[in-house]
Amino acid sequence: MRGLGKSRRTSRTVTVGLCAAAFAAALTAAPAQAREAGKVAHWALKDSGSDVRFRGLSAVSRDTAWVAGAKGTVLRTTDGGASWRNVSPPGAADLEFRDIEAFDARRAVVLAIGEGEASRVFRTDDAGATWTESFRNTDAKAFYDCLTFFDRRHGLAMSDPVDGRFRILSTSDGGRSWKVLPSDGMPAAQDGEAGFAASGQCLVSAGSHDAWLATGGGAHARVLHSTDRGLTWKAAETPIPAGDPARGVFALAFRDRAHGLAVGGDYRADQASPQAAAVTPDGGRTWTPAAQPPPAYRSGVAWLPHSRTSALAVGPTGTDLTTDGGRTWRTLDTGSYDTVDCTPDLGCWASGEKGRVARLER
Repeated sequence: MRGLGKSRRTSRTVTVGLCAAAFAAALTAAPAQAREAGKVAHWALKDSGSDVRFRGLSAVSRDTAWVAGAKGTVLRTTDGGASWRNVSPPGAADLEFRDIEAFDARRAVVLAIGEGEASRVFRTDDAGATWTESFRNTDAKAFYDCLTFFDRRHGLAMSDPVDGRFRILSTSDGGRSWKVLPSDGMPAAQDGEAGFAASGQCLVSAGSHDAWLATGGGAHARVLHSTDRGLTWKAAETPIPAGDPARGVFALAFRDRAHGLAVGGDYRADQASPQAAAVTPDGGRTWTPAAQPPPAYRSGVAWLPHSRTSALAVGPTGTDLTTDGGRTWRTLDTGSYDTVDCTPDLGCWASGEKGRVARLER
């Protein structure tokens, strides 16, 4: 039986690998060849039935995804986007949801941003039928931006600097309760430095203990890295321009503890965003600018499933693809999206303004 089980796992791994290769090929094929073969990969819009902006997105599979956005709105699909159920927490219409992390089709944690008590965390265990408010910020100086989970129990949330240092919340029970971590291990913030609650990707994790947070607004756009679930952090400068409240690193993606991508720029539509992407091979200790970055500001980024070199970046003016680990990017689509997320079964989702939600299909 052990031998049979191993064979099945090996077969499944090979099958997924072959599908991933075909998935990537559909994205990277020359347009004429792809059209001829009927293998054009593209964003297929799904009718969410809403017109709010969805900056929060958590993809569970090709079939199941959660989105969170303005006016306290949370939607959920389990049929690949064919239909969406409004599962918003009651009484949340005045809140701005900017991040959501789903563990499966029934369990999810959602973050509302804002000053003081506007920053809150809710959790559901029954597919959104009921929600429990598990955290409400009572510090007028705090403003929470993003959250991330290492596993189904351990997670973090981050706030803009309070008394000169970024503030970190921690949970060890899946978001049912939270505590503020000591600030002793957090480097001092730069003047004007903050996070961007643009896509739910200013705080990300990989593995069981590593987390990274992205910053802007200060003199330098930085990435801070923790190897102990948020207790201590080390800061590294990136080549992405900052020096202005509208500029910096907006999103991060790590495919393992070492290899990461950063995207950002200047979110103002009338401002250029040179050097809008960077890459790290060493867990964020050093960052190299993309030789050919995306042509404009990008707010979300995700590695393609089962790929060591391919990733997608999204923003209000389009979607870009890299096939060389972030060194060069080329535009695939000009539709507006704020965030992107991919799953092991080759499900890639994106969401953004005016209720836009899409799944990558061919």
